[in-house]
Amino acid sequence: MNADELFDDIAEKLALRGATAGAMFGKRALMANGKAFACLKDDDLAFRLGAETSAHSAALSLAGATLFDPSGKKRPFKDWVAVPVDHEDQWLRLADIAFDALFTTRGPN
Repeated sequence: MNADELFDDIAEKLALRGATAGAMFGKRALMANGKAFACLKDDDLAFRLGAETSAHSAALSLAGATLFDPSGKKRPFKDWVAVPVDHEDQWLRLADIAFDALFTTRGPN
């Protein structure tokens, strides 16, 4: 599967929990409560995990993962981690964590 197909699969699974497909910065995104928690850019899926959380640190430790810089102008979002398609086996788990973080008091703002 390519990155778009993987995104579609994750969107379908998380729709059962109330997530919707939308757009962020002209990119495909997953939303809940009007906030994006995942965003597809090229072959990376970025997740809003919250800076300094264990999930954020673990995602950043994956080979090729970086802080998400949607503009490409070296202004990354500190709460977001872009994970390459090479780690597609982690995408659904990370999307679940990012989705759940929207509903916790300690989740990303």
